[in-house]
Amino acid sequence: MMQTVINNYTTKPEPPVCTGSLNLRNLQYSLAMIFAIEEINNSTELLPGIKLGYQIYDTCASVTVAADVAFQLLNGQDSVLYKDSHCSQSGAVMAVVGDSGSTPTISMSRIIGPFNIPLVSHFATCACLSDKQQYPTFFRTVPSDQFQADALAKLVKHFGWTWIGAVRSDSDYGNYGMASFLAAAQREGICVEYSESFYRTDPLRKIQRVADVICRSSATVVVAFTAAGEMKVLLEELARDPPPPRQWVGSEGWIIETYLMSFSFCAGAIGVGLQQSVIPGLREFLLDLSPTKAAASPVLTEFWEDAFNCKLEKNAFPNKRMCDGTEDIRKLKNPYTDTSQLRPTNMVYKAVYAIAHAITSAICQLTNASIQCDNLNKIKLSQVLPELKKVNFTRNGYPVSFDANGDPVAFYELVNWQKSESGAIELVTVGYYDASLPKGQEFHFNRNITWVESGTDVPVSVCAVKCPPGTHKVLQKGKPICCYDCIPCPEGEISNTTNSPDCFPCPSESWPNAQRDACFPKPVEFLSYDEVLAIILAAFSVSGACLAIITAAIFFHHRTTPIVRANNSELSFLLLFSLTLCFLCSLTFIGAPSDWSCMLRHTAFGITFVLCISCVLGKTVVVLMAFKATLPGSNVMKWFGPPQQRMTVVFFTFVQLLICTVWLLLSPPSPMKNLSTYKEKIILECALGSAVGFWAVLGYIGLLAVFCFVLAVLARKLPDNFNEAKLITFSMLIFCAVWLTFIPAYVSSPGKFTVAVEIFAILASSFGLILCIFAPKCFIILFQPEKNSKKYLMNKNQL
Repeated sequence: MMQTVINNYTTKPEPPVCTGSLNLRNLQYSLAMIFAIEEINNSTELLPGIKLGYQIYDTCASVTVAADVAFQLLNGQDSVLYKDSHCSQSGAVMAVVGDSGSTPTISMSRIIGPFNIPLVSHFATCACLSDKQQYPTFFRTVPSDQFQADALAKLVKHFGWTWIGAVRSDSDYGNYGMASFLAAAQREGICVEYSESFYRTDPLRKIQRVADVICRSSATVVVAFTAAGEMKVLLEELARDPPPPRQWVGSEGWIIETYLMSFSFCAGAIGVGLQQSVIPGLREFLLDLSPTKAAASPVLTEFWEDAFNCKLEKNAFPNKRMCDGTEDIRKLKNPYTDTSQLRPTNMVYKAVYAIAHAITSAICQLTNASIQCDNLNKIKLSQVLPELKKVNFTRNGYPVSFDANGDPVAFYELVNWQKSESGAIELVTVGYYDASLPKGQEFHFNRNITWVESGTDVPVSVCAVKCPPGTHKVLQKGKPICCYDCIPCPEGEISNTTNSPDCFPCPSESWPNAQRDACFPKPVEFLSYDEVLAIILAAFSVSGACLAIITAAIFFHHRTTPIVRANNSELSFLLLFSLTLCFLCSLTFIGAPSDWSCMLRHTAFGITFVLCISCVLGKTVVVLMAFKATLPGSNVMKWFGPPQQRMTVVFFTFVQLLICTVWLLLSPPSPMKNLSTYKEKIILECALGSAVGFWAVLGYIGLLAVFCFVLAVLARKLPDNFNEAKLITFSMLIFCAVWLTFIPAYVSSPGKFTVAVEIFAILASSFGLILCIFAPKCFIILFQPEKNSKKYLMNKNQL
């Protein structure tokens, strides 16, 4: 940390002073740089005969100090934290390694960039630094946060979390990183309930407010794009009260820090971290430290005295004991001595080697299988920068190269905080993310993941549950797109996918199932012989035909009797024949409609009924003419004898036959699928073809029936000797009543009941005719034969 100084602008300000404890992780990075430089100086492949020097400055994670350091580098000042003892003079700075933070790195890069001095960072991940317009000399061996943000968004999407919370460091690292993450999350269809920022030096009330937001939120997954320092402050605040279970998803800034794993409620955290690495010889180099070596450097002196709680100088700390040389650095367990991971540390190591390769390419040539290098003092800054852009090598199995933005290929390990058998939390690598792989194949998991509260099932974090098939999403007003209600599909529509935004209608001949997630063919409905109604109607039809045939047989057998002879036996037999056809034609209305059945059912019905009514009309006219013939001086019967009766029947029937023929030629009835009466089923019926033809057929039948009814009414009061008129009157009254009620019933009846109504009208009118006209006569013939005599018929009404 940097001590705040208020300048009065009257005297030269004092250099900034760092306060606070020593960052042991950054100390390890510094020693790793020294280790790499010493390896290079002892190498025969890189810069043979040339020794690299170094100077180490402490930026205190401060923009002000970082700017001051940058000016020191440019001016050649020597107020350094750690210096190469072999460096005899302050030569030109070829390149800079650092800083660990994005914000100080931005400050330094803006200052040294115009001087073409390369700045290679090992841990500054802000995506903003990839802008070559603003930072033309910046490179890094750590992937950009743009790749990390994409990886985190895809990781969240991979586990089905669509409702998350987000916290970030209020710094360039956190703000730029979270902005990239939110953009990537939006592309993946992820909604963010809240996004909070804070910094480790913020007032406690602000940290408490962020903690309260996390605890009160409904999102169970929290993505933290923070540095380790901010995360430590936040977790300390959350630890004051047992926080609700939260699944933490972490950036590489804190997820790999082992000292944060003391917060047990974070067990199950998952995130992306830099690749775990091995640097041969580094651990021995770090542990090769004695009190004498530590005393040679102020920073190592501070490290030694803090680690062993003793002092190296006699007058330094009166209350501390003197270090006696028994201190064993190998027994220390702290971030400096921890070489089990070496994630960012390897980035420092690669950064040093990248610079060395660039300098080698700038001043060395391969001649006769040996490398010849010019004097390092002759090198120009303009030579190193272009060569650094082209470096491409592998060190310890780890590739090093830069793209056009100065970024390396993004490769992350997927790490998980898992509880061991002892109860301690361990950092376990469960897979990796390789941005160079094709889309959709970047992730690879090779171990089981432990989730929050040591669960084995992936936690759920959604604003709304997934809408099952058969429903569709309707967004909640004023809420993000991840918050919605699941509404059942309307009638006739389905959705066959989860979380369907819309329902779509089934094809015209299909209908949804009860769950409304699939379309099935609509059932086809028609009056089938398998149905009870059709069987009953067919039975009545056949029975009626049999009744007509039996009646005809009775009349034929008693054709010589007075009652048969008195009732115009020729027309009676023709009427019984037509009634038989009327009964049988109703059978054509049962069964699946076809081209022939549709044409036959209407024309056969029309012609047979006209034949039937013509016969009744003929009998009525005969009754009237017979009465007129009994009057004195009347010879009317010679004008309506049997030939005229036959011609009348033929003429009236021929007219109906002509109407039916024209109808069939111009626009005949045909089978059709009625999709409009019922939405959920298909009515298989006969289309009329020409409605005019259909109503012409019915109208003609009605006209004859009314005419016959009028004549029968006129003859109803004739003497009982001619009581045929009364029977005809009753039969035509029933006939007309049936067909008058048929029309509204036919129009209003749906589906197969339309056909049933038509059959019922045919049967009812046919039964009415045969029962009213022939039943009384058959009763006399069969059961009262004494009345079947000429005398009885002639004297019936004589009192």
